[in-house]
Amino acid sequence: MDAALSPLAVIPSPSQGVWDLGPLPLRAYALCIVLGIVAACFIADRRLRQRGAPPWVILDIAVWAVPAGIIGARIYHVITSPEAYFGENGDLIKAFKIWEGGLGIWGGIAGGAVGAYIACRRLNLPFAMAADTLAVGLPVAQALGRWGNWFNNELYGKETDLPWALRVYNWDASAGHAQTVNGEPIVLGTFHPTFLYEFLWCLGVAAAVWYADKRWSLGRGRAFALYVALYCVGRFWIEALRIDDAHHFLGMRLNNWTSIVVFALALAYFLRVRGPQERVTYDENGRITPVTADGALADPAVADASDSPAPSDDPDDDVAEPEPDASSEADSDSDSSPGTSLSKG
Repeated sequence: MDAALSPLAVIPSPSQGVWDLGPLPLRAYALCIVLGIVAACFIADRRLRQRGAPPWVILDIAVWAVPAGIIGARIYHVITSPEAYFGENGDLIKAFKIWEGGLGIWGGIAGGAVGAYIACRRLNLPFAMAADTLAVGLPVAQALGRWGNWFNNELYGKETDLPWALRVYNWDASAGHAQTVNGEPIVLGTFHPTFLYEFLWCLGVAAAVWYADKRWSLGRGRAFALYVALYCVGRFWIEALRIDDAHHFLGMRLNNWTSIVVFALALAYFLRVRGPQERVTYDENGRITPVTADGALADPAVADASDSPAPSDDPDDDVAEPEPDASSEADSDSDSSPGTSLSKG
């Protein structure tokens, strides 16, 4: 590295990202992703409960959304970086080695949305409501997941001598540790810590969406749209700092163009769509029913069932009382009438 770029202080990088526990490799990259998923589920659960959903229904959503999100993220990465997996020097098997890094956030959001939509349909939970409740937890998950890039010494920015420059090592992705000479890791140089920039930006996005949702009660998917729009702003300038291999179009990285398009769509949705926050209720069996803005059940069948009287446990109550005989009633009235008795006497 050029001596002129030697910083006065640096952020160190790990020289190892995998630890072998017997036959089981423990990967820091995977742990960061799992930690992010747990944090997102915990935050979303609290927000769902505030809107009437049963406890931990978020786990029923996560069962569909998490695998779909990981698959979508990997597919996006493979499509946008095909050289490592296809062609003369490609290795298709590496496309399945997620632990070596390579998850595209845009594919993750798209895949996760498809999985969440399927889960919401099965649960009778409004999809827009689920998206809004996830709009705070998702950027927190992204923030925590970025530390996996730090462990893998990857996705850093341009060389810099700033006091917060990141020291990066020559990395052996298949082995999960830095390359060494005489037992010492080989230093590649000091670079912009883009993982740290995105970590801080995502936490700021989470705080902004939480405040906006609390202040203006965003509904109909607007909180999710705000999260997407704000994330795109940060991703655009952070992506511009990165120097890892990427496809370019009209002088910009492909992810920059994706950020522009997604930002425009999210902003348009946020500005055009209006409506109250969705709420739900659930019965003792956990069946979820959407609630309208005026507090009524959105499903008329459920409302009718709740308004009908409960069946009685007393068998005598099920026996219909006989209708009184009209002639008997008339005779009774005539016999008991004082005027009629006097006329007969």
